[in-house]
Amino acid sequence: MVVKDYTVDLNKPLVFQVGHLGESYQEWVHQPIVSEEGPRFFENDVVEFLTRNDWWVIPLIWFPVVCWFESMSFRMGHDLPQIALMIVTGIFIWTLMEYTLHRFLFHINTKSYWTNTLHYLLHGCHHKHPQDGLRLVFPPAATAILLVPLWNLVKLAATPSTTPGLVGGGLFGYVLYDMTHYYLHHGQPTSEVPRYLKRYHLNHHFRIQTMGFGITSSLWDRVFGTLPVSKSAAKSR
Repeated sequence: MVVKDYTVDLNKPLVFQVGHLGESYQEWVHQPIVSEEGPRFFENDVVEFLTRNDWWVIPLIWFPVVCWFESMSFRMGHDLPQIALMIVTGIFIWTLMEYTLHRFLFHINTKSYWTNTLHYLLHGCHHKHPQDGLRLVFPPAATAILLVPLWNLVKLAATPSTTPGLVGGGLFGYVLYDMTHYYLHHGQPTSEVPRYLKRYHLNHHFRIQTMGFGITSSLWDRVFGTLPVSKSAAKSR
């Protein structure tokens, strides 16, 4: 049940509060609190622990899985140049998935109690607390679950011997995404490309949340017309 004029108590676990905001949730969740100390989600300590992940856990778990997938395709007769092509193709496909999920799922408008609650768990918490370093990467258990439908989807369009290589490439793209995303929030890049990506992503958080949905690349924002204009270009209009 949505409570009119509800006020969230930031000193209490948030997950089961935010649903009460109703139509006010979207405005509330896009007013960021810039602090590296993340909020508490759940009262239960075990469940709360499962919502927090250090960034280095992602490559530690998934890089060996990527290598195993690629070795499957290698053992089924593909040479190294073909494996490399599968990895690059998988990464390319991931960049489109990254954009699509971010734009159409992570930024879906919600207003009911349970849709607000689910959105907050999925992505809203990141916009409300963008510097929470323990909730910047996707929980490995959730990634493992999503790999099953991804494998079956790729299998429909690929051969049995190329399916592992393509899925491994997509998984590699995901790992690069999570590591890049963490770096854009907590790193201090000195070279031009990372600096551009950091400006581009933080612009999405702090200036215009309805544009700039890429993380590792602005390619699909350029393709689909959701690349935000720079401040200088906006002022010249």
